[in-house]
Amino acid sequence: MIEKLEMFIALAREQHFGRAAEACRVTQPSLSAAIKQLEEQLGVVLVHRGSRFQGLTPEGQRVLDWARQIVGDVRTMKEEMRTARQGLSGNLRLAVIPTALTLVSDLTADFARAHPNVRLTIWSRTSGEILSMLDNLQIDAGLTYLDNEPLGRVTTVPIHAERYVLMLRRDHPLASRAQVKWAELAELPLCLLTPDMQNRRIINTHLSTAGVETQPQIEASSLIVLISHVMSGGWASILPQKSTEIFLQNESPDGGLVAVPLVSPEASHRIGLIAPHREPHAPVLTALLDSAMSLSERLGQR
Repeated sequence: MIEKLEMFIALAREQHFGRAAEACRVTQPSLSAAIKQLEEQLGVVLVHRGSRFQGLTPEGQRVLDWARQIVGDVRTMKEEMRTARQGLSGNLRLAVIPTALTLVSDLTADFARAHPNVRLTIWSRTSGEILSMLDNLQIDAGLTYLDNEPLGRVTTVPIHAERYVLMLRRDHPLASRAQVKWAELAELPLCLLTPDMQNRRIINTHLSTAGVETQPQIEASSLIVLISHVMSGGWASILPQKSTEIFLQNESPDGGLVAVPLVSPEASHRIGLIAPHREPHAPVLTALLDSAMSLSERLGQR
């Protein structure tokens, strides 16, 4: 039953029989047969069928909720028993919004040193992708925004308050300013993150509130791309202060980049760790949540 539920979760996630079979490392006929057997066992139709996958039935959607819960609980049970035998070990999967990638090492570096038998896998993903991956049991936890868009039913640990700066080349006319108002950005050529990023939606809101209507000439899903355009001259970018620190280290006083605080408003948004709302959590995830709470206390977020 657990194996069939795993296949059903994969089918709901991939929305394609072939891709789901590949993800489960079985043949497509084997996956199709498993889904059919699951329907027979439960006495309901789970999947609208045609020449291709056409979605879940209402009963299928409800079974999906149960499948995620059951499979998650079984995985947690197995991990708890492994920890009882071997101590804390295994693989911890974490997805992080791009603007928090420079923050994540504050959490994971100390965790990895404290638990050398745990292997960490970290992906850069949008906030929406993180929630989807958490629902589909593809990750154990995420580092994302906590209070800007709905998260659903998850466990949260606030870690950091994200504040915003205007990233400029040192020879830019505004680079010597102590601060810049959001309303002053109307005439600046901007390069910003793509609209699918929650950070971009936050920035759009603050610009709109300040009466600024702007169309960035350059949009990218990578901070490296944005910073490289700022360095080339001609563009400015709006970024979280924490994410700029790595680019400002060891800068020459005569060149490089500067980060000027943005004010009116001095906006901030909380970033933290999210995990499935399930008790008990797997031992490895419990340890990560404890590390997040310790980091939060050090940073003064709790």
